[in-house]
Amino acid sequence: MFQTLDKQLRLNLLILFAAGLLFWSSIGSLLPTLPLYIAEIGASKQQIGIVMGGFAIGMLLFRGSMGKLSDRRGRKIVLLIGSFVVAIAPFGYLVVKSIPLLMAVRVFHGISIAAFATGYLALVVDLTSTNIRGEVIGYMSLVTPLGIAIGPAFGGYLQAGLGYEALFIASGMCGVLTFLCILPIISPPIHSQPANQKQIKFWQILVSPRVKIPSLIMFLVGIGSGILHTFIPLFIKSTGVDLNPGLFYAVAAIASFSARLFSGRASDRFGRGLFVTISLTVYTLGFSFLWQATDKNTFLLGAILEGAGSGVVIPIISTLMSDRSQPYERGQIFAVCIMGLDLGIAIAGPLIGYIAEEFGYRNTFGLATFLTASAIIIFLTFSSKGIENSFRFATGRGKDFYALEKS
Repeated sequence: MFQTLDKQLRLNLLILFAAGLLFWSSIGSLLPTLPLYIAEIGASKQQIGIVMGGFAIGMLLFRGSMGKLSDRRGRKIVLLIGSFVVAIAPFGYLVVKSIPLLMAVRVFHGISIAAFATGYLALVVDLTSTNIRGEVIGYMSLVTPLGIAIGPAFGGYLQAGLGYEALFIASGMCGVLTFLCILPIISPPIHSQPANQKQIKFWQILVSPRVKIPSLIMFLVGIGSGILHTFIPLFIKSTGVDLNPGLFYAVAAIASFSARLFSGRASDRFGRGLFVTISLTVYTLGFSFLWQATDKNTFLLGAILEGAGSGVVIPIISTLMSDRSQPYERGQIFAVCIMGLDLGIAIAGPLIGYIAEEFGYRNTFGLATFLTASAIIIFLTFSSKGIENSFRFATGRGKDFYALEKS
């Protein structure tokens, strides 16, 4: 596929891929280690959830403004903002020891994804044509599972061998390299909104038929993701199972990577709806296995299914939103939809932290199973115009009613 692209375009995509890989490696290096670090300095289960949830609060508060900025000033500026934040935030963990200040650092750190992920996705779509959009997004989104595979393994190794100080420095240096990669990227011209069209406000986008159901699905997926990333290291530890959380994340990331290799191209051919339904089903099965897990193999099977499910559902829904948006509003549409994911992750930290405190880690994964199962039902019945059209679209037997002919 890349061989057919223009040389300058191909170079842009390759540099962007390298930047994305470094960015997600920086983020991923803290996944299995930061909850343990917070616990080590004396935080309760609920406080751990609150601090970890601060990351999503940062994403939630700034995602909309970053989407609007990318539409008005170009994708590159928000990529640079995200890179700058991910480069300096890890150094905050070196000097901060109190829970309130850790939460503030975590909120600030969340701005990195609000900016970088929004700009990255919008730029990839800007650079590609409609007929290969799913395939390109599928390949370019591989930076997330690759980074989430490399980062935790690297971070766990550094923390175990050299301590938390070396871990935070390495995470910050990955951010510095990300920033340097973004600098030479050539961003395409900014698409101006037609003069005869009114500026669409945030809430108008959120409640529009083309956005509200994908946003709700992302919200439910986000709760599951928040539960997983906040509590799986502590859940594994509480069961006494001999499993390194870094290995769990690596297995999930490999499954995510493998699923994305074919799902993007297949969605171009068979439709986005079918693959959203399949991925949500696999995602739910993954949480059901984690809910019942009492041994290493069951945990790893849950990791494979959860990784494959999340690895498909997020990029496919992103592709779905690119089908439903014009270039001049694409950053805002992506931002609003992915804010559902941010909100779910933000709620998962403090709220599910309370549930974990009262009812234990295992029951939080039972709740995640129920919520992701409800997402399947919602998508089957409300993803398009009317229940019948929605069911046909969600099962690959009908077209997306809200897709635009031109994008």
